[in-house]
Amino acid sequence: MVGAPDTPSELVLVVDADTELAEYLSARLRDNGFDTSIARDGYKALAQIARRRPDLVLMEVDLPLIDGLELTRQLRGDPMTASLPVIMVSARGLSSDRIAGLTVGADDYVVKPFDAAEVVARVRSALRRHREIREVSPLTGLPGNARILAEIAEWVRGGEQFALGYIDIDHFKSVNDAYGFVRGDEFIQSLAGSLHRAVLAAGPPPAFIGHVGGDDFIFMCDLLLVAPITRHSIAEFETRAAALCDPNDAAQGYIESTDRQGNQMRARLPTLSIGVALSGQRHFSDPREVVAVATEMKSVAKSHPGSYVAYDRRHDIRNADYSELANLGYVAD
Repeated sequence: MVGAPDTPSELVLVVDADTELAEYLSARLRDNGFDTSIARDGYKALAQIARRRPDLVLMEVDLPLIDGLELTRQLRGDPMTASLPVIMVSARGLSSDRIAGLTVGADDYVVKPFDAAEVVARVRSALRRHREIREVSPLTGLPGNARILAEIAEWVRGGEQFALGYIDIDHFKSVNDAYGFVRGDEFIQSLAGSLHRAVLAAGPPPAFIGHVGGDDFIFMCDLLLVAPITRHSIAEFETRAAALCDPNDAAQGYIESTDRQGNQMRARLPTLSIGVALSGQRHFSDPREVVAVATEMKSVAKSHPGSYVAYDRRHDIRNADYSELANLGYVAD
């Protein structure tokens, strides 16, 4: 497997007018593997953030020029820094002070005097929560690309046979053109729910579901679970998709929309194309190889009308249930 490049150290910006304390905190953070920079007041902090965005800001509340509360308000009001993790440090430990800091958007609040080890632990915790949030699709709540790639790598390294299914919605552009992106999001959420229920219904061993983006999803599972997961997902999604369409469109079996030239367009009701890569005789050594095969198979599935599952026939799936696979368009070599 191709090795990943070294991960750069996360940058913590320490904002404090107390030079000695700022240097002390920076030193403790560097001892624990973080990169650090220091700003003495709110204006300098904003200037540093504009030059190089840190991964987290650790700031004193009582800052000169712009105090920590106002600085946090400004960071939360800027789309580029709205999600930047902020930990406040203050000698003011009253409940009202903590509430004020958390209300303006701070992720955590540390009261002086403090244990440096605790501050480092809070920094790690805030950064971990931030990474987890970034790796989850806000629309579906499913893991996003970073988590998906890590999951595929884990299955590849594990040595057990597995299947990777790559799914998207057919005619999805027509849905957005006819109904708008808000209704389009409902179709995406419906597919996420259908996949989740399909995985639960298929039973153990546990399968993994991820949201690549837009109307693209992946699932990873044991070879014997591919057929029940795909069959359940297709059946439920098609039912739910028809219900999400306008009644007239659902009754006539197609969606009407108008292109940019004003021409009337017709598209079939949304269905699913699923490409499946199967580990077996071919040895996968890199997650990208698995994704490439599943992507290729998804293109094959899209060449067929209606919902279709295309399996990579170059793999040996002797242990799979061929009767179930045949029902989904697969013919064993």
